[in-house]
Amino acid sequence: MTAADTQEAAGPPAPPVPRDPKGTDGRPGPAKETAGDLGKRRRKKGELLPFLLILPAILAIAAVYAFPLSKTVIMSFQDMGRRELWTGESPPWVGFEQFTNILGDSEFWYVTGRTVLFMAVCVVLTMAIGLLVAMMMTRLSTWVRLTLTAALIAAWSMPLMVAASIFRWLSDSDYGLLNTLIAKVVGDDFLGHNWFLDPWQGFAIITLLVVWGAIPFVVITLYAALTQVPRELEEAAALDGANVRGIFRFVTWPVIRPVFVMVTTLSVIWDFNVFGQIWLLRGNKPEPEYETLGLYSFSKAFESTSFSQGTAIALITVLLLSGVAVYYLRQLMKTGEVE
Repeated sequence: MTAADTQEAAGPPAPPVPRDPKGTDGRPGPAKETAGDLGKRRRKKGELLPFLLILPAILAIAAVYAFPLSKTVIMSFQDMGRRELWTGESPPWVGFEQFTNILGDSEFWYVTGRTVLFMAVCVVLTMAIGLLVAMMMTRLSTWVRLTLTAALIAAWSMPLMVAASIFRWLSDSDYGLLNTLIAKVVGDDFLGHNWFLDPWQGFAIITLLVVWGAIPFVVITLYAALTQVPRELEEAAALDGANVRGIFRFVTWPVIRPVFVMVTTLSVIWDFNVFGQIWLLRGNKPEPEYETLGLYSFSKAFESTSFSQGTAIALITVLLLSGVAVYYLRQLMKTGEVE
């Protein structure tokens, strides 16, 4: 009998027995990882990577700001004076008394209105002049634009104390350049004019300093946004008969609007908290007519030795700006989604 006859007599080969998903002890065996599960796990790690990269910065910021912020919040509900500061005794708790006293004080609302008005004027002038200069830079030759950019960066990097000293010299009543130039037009009677006797004129000088220091950042940022406007769209709009205003409104503005809004929001936050410019121009002793919320909080805390009241004013200032900060973050997130 041949091997073929033996295999035919034995019958067809038995089909392979499927492996039991359970082990020998009756429990399920380990599931095999599929390619889809592996890809999901890799994507999850990729999503966590940005948060892991910024984690050290978040921890550093929390270490620097967490304790002062918590101490400020606690102090605003206490009545801490000079005696508690020097003796180390625990200040008595007064609840919301500091906030009710501040919100019921007409001087606080007068200072708040002055701060808002000063901020609005500074922001409008900064953004208007910055946008005009940025648009002018798009039409300049390369070497002129580079020279102007270098000058802007040099002005931006100048320390605040140096800039304030320059503006104090410009507005000096006896040797100031402003008085000398104006006197040549209106007469020598203008020599010796003190700009800071009138708060409106004094704030005009302070506004010039604030706007001068903020324009470089605005110009450079808006110029970078203007370079992203497609030239083909501007040329097509010009061929269709659009004038300069129409090209800016329907072609340029939609492209630069997100950047313009974010820079404006930052300017609102910065100009609302102006402190050093007023402090330095008024010789480290600002008059009550020149107080904004930052200076008002400082004077209450250190000149009136009412530290809790000063911290309460600072917290109210933070709450007033929190809405602006949230709006800025939303615009920043929207810009990232568009990109």
